[in-house]
Amino acid sequence: MGSINITDKAINKIQEVLKDQNMKYFRIRVKGGGCSGFQYVFKSENVINETKDHVFNFKDLQILIDKNSMTFINESELDYKDELIGSSFSISNPNAKNSCGCGTSFSV
Repeated sequence: MGSINITDKAINKIQEVLKDQNMKYFRIRVKGGGCSGFQYVFKSENVINETKDHVFNFKDLQILIDKNSMTFINESELDYKDELIGSSFSISNPNAKNSCGCGTSFSV
C-alpha cells in the first residue's frame, strides 16, 4: 500500500480546512503539469472511492491518495509552511529527481 508522513503542523491546518469547508477527507493527488512535469493537488472531499483510494489515518484525520498518485509520492512527507511570502502545503518527496523553486512541481 505504501506510506506517507504528515507533520503535526499540516494535520492541524488540514483539520482547520476540513472544519471550515464542512468536509470529511483531505485528498492528495499527483497530476501531469507544472514546470517540472508533475504537480501536487490538494482537495477537500466527502467521498472515498474504495476501489481506487488508499486511506491513511492520522489522529482524527483521514487522508486519501489514489493508487496512481501513491506510486509517485510513496514515503513522502506533507508539511504546512507559514512564511513571509505566503502559506502553503509542501511535500518532501524522496522519489522526485528534480523540483521547481516553488515546491509544487516535480519530475521523476
